[in-house]
Amino acid sequence: MDIEFPGHALPRQYPHNSETRPPVLLSLIVPLFNEVQTVGLFLDRLDDVFNEHPFIQLEIVFVNDGSTDGTLDLLLGRQCRDGRIRIVDLSRNFGKEAALTAGLDCARGQIVVPLDADLQDPPELILEMIDLWRAGFEVVQARRVDRKSDSLAKRLSANGFYRFHNWIASPKLPENVGDFRLMDRVVVDALKTIPESRRFMKGLFAWVGFRTATLDYARSPRVAGASKFNGWRLWNFALEGLTSFSTAPLRVWTYLGGLVAGLSFLYGIFIVLRVLLYGVDTPGFASLFVAVTFLGGVQLIGIGVLGEYLGRAYLETKRRPVYLIRQLYERNN
Repeated sequence: MDIEFPGHALPRQYPHNSETRPPVLLSLIVPLFNEVQTVGLFLDRLDDVFNEHPFIQLEIVFVNDGSTDGTLDLLLGRQCRDGRIRIVDLSRNFGKEAALTAGLDCARGQIVVPLDADLQDPPELILEMIDLWRAGFEVVQARRVDRKSDSLAKRLSANGFYRFHNWIASPKLPENVGDFRLMDRVVVDALKTIPESRRFMKGLFAWVGFRTATLDYARSPRVAGASKFNGWRLWNFALEGLTSFSTAPLRVWTYLGGLVAGLSFLYGIFIVLRVLLYGVDTPGFASLFVAVTFLGGVQLIGIGVLGEYLGRAYLETKRRPVYLIRQLYERNN
């Protein structure tokens, strides 16, 4: 795996021998929506990875985002045997961004790692992330260099989104980097201070900054079940990201309006000169129809863009909570 080191890290001077390293509390944040087929496999994989590393004290924060397939019952059964499991049961399905926010708010670890239960993001990589964190990085993000497990349409749309977003928005999103990353407690506390309710977590992760390293990995197929993101949800997710961190879609209408007005003015001068020089003035219905419908369509698109931003501002002014917790399940060890 390739590793990028932007800037210079300040080493924490921890010993390299794992037996003499100070223990660290690691919180895994795992959003779940109808993942009854994957939870057991996911927990078994975590046991394989972390049982041989006693210096890592593990806390697994499952956020049940309104599952209806028995996911919660399975989690409660596993919690009876595994005291590391904490369950945040939301009152309904709020979406993955809200579930991540709930997990960040409830996590108690010195370092925090969000990841999915489908095992497309390998838990083994967390051990390398911890080594980089001990070297002084506050964020260690995982970049997908091989996405063959995703469909061609998803790969092309993802690449297009990252390029378009980074062209018009700031801060730039690292390409092919998802929510899977390690964050120091100082980063988590910074994210918790952000008050907005319409949350695009990839953008917020980039916005807070901090000293960052990047690990490359190949993404695996899902171990079971199917993705809950369809084309329509991904489209709305992309709109959320573009409108959350850029006003370029609003600004472009100023330039487009000026361009259309300028062309109309020049065309008007052309018509006047043609009449004065040639005495010809034969307006055509077709050209008039095209001009009216074209400008009407442009205006409607502009109104739609304004509506996107106005709707988001309207929802923000309500100050509704990002999520509601129905119950928090945890064992007292």
